[in-house]
Amino acid sequence: MVESKYNMAEEIKVFRSWSSPFALRIIWALKLKGVEFDTVYEDLTNKSPLLLQYNPIHKKVPVLVHNGKVICESLVILEYIDETWKQNPLLPEDPHQKSNARFWAKFGDDKVSSSIWSDVLMKEGKEQEEGISASMENLKYLEEEIRGKKFFGGETIGLADIALGWLAYHLVIFEETLGLKLIDQEKFPSLAAWKQEFANAPIIRENWPDRDKLVTKFVVMREANLGKGTPK
Repeated sequence: MVESKYNMAEEIKVFRSWSSPFALRIIWALKLKGVEFDTVYEDLTNKSPLLLQYNPIHKKVPVLVHNGKVICESLVILEYIDETWKQNPLLPEDPHQKSNARFWAKFGDDKVSSSIWSDVLMKEGKEQEEGISASMENLKYLEEEIRGKKFFGGETIGLADIALGWLAYHLVIFEETLGLKLIDQEKFPSLAAWKQEFANAPIIRENWPDRDKLVTKFVVMREANLGKGTPK
């Protein structure tokens, strides 16, 4: 299914799924910059020939197609967007600040997302407890980094905010579903405040996926991962 968002000579297409937080990064970035684009929704259980053609290595979303040029991997796409459309920059000009933003975006994927998703949300019992402990350690680093700031990017949403944005919605829903809390006001006051600030930004808030559908998808994935159900 394709949603047409523009009528212009420039071809800009985003291949995404309805629920992927990685693909959502690209939607946020383009909208923050005021760039119009087409959205191609992929069924990840039956991937289109075009998606497999554009991303033959990883075979996943997101994929950005800009005037015939194909860019894959969400953090790479974000940098391409920032370098192509200069308005409302996602990265600062200062080299050190720029490298710092890249570091926290990568830390979010390599450590935060990995530990929470694989070792907490998809585990139970003792394995989950160990995952919670490791996740809390990673979240402490984010708490220290965001302390005293509105966003990781300063006063405006930047690369690291977008990369970590799933914590402000997806994680909240998953926490509620499992009856646990990783980011609370007492342990991580600055991170909790950032979550609220980020989630309430109009462009962010207007593009969250459907909550009930996300809960259903998460429950099915978790049960399948734990050997309690059949993937759908």
